[in-house]
Amino acid sequence: MVLEKVKEMLAERLDLSVDEITVESKFTDLGLDSLDMAEMLMNAEAEFGVTLEADASMDTVGALVARIESLK
Repeated sequence: MVLEKVKEMLAERLDLSVDEITVESKFTDLGLDSLDMAEMLMNAEAEFGVTLEADASMDTVGALVARIESLK
C-alpha cells in the first residue's frame, strides 16, 4: 500500500510511468533535486499522517517507504 502510493506520487510529479519506479530507485536518478525532495516529503507527510526528516540515508524509494511504514 505505502509503496504503491509513493510510486504513484513520484510518477505523477516526475511524469514517469509507475513501472519505471522501483524500491531500488534513487531519488537523484529519478531527477529529484533537494526542493523536489522537500516537497515530496511534505506530500508524503500529509498523505500518510507522519512526520519525516530528510537525511542522507533516505535516498531510495525503498528507504522512504520503510521510514513511513516504521512511523505508522
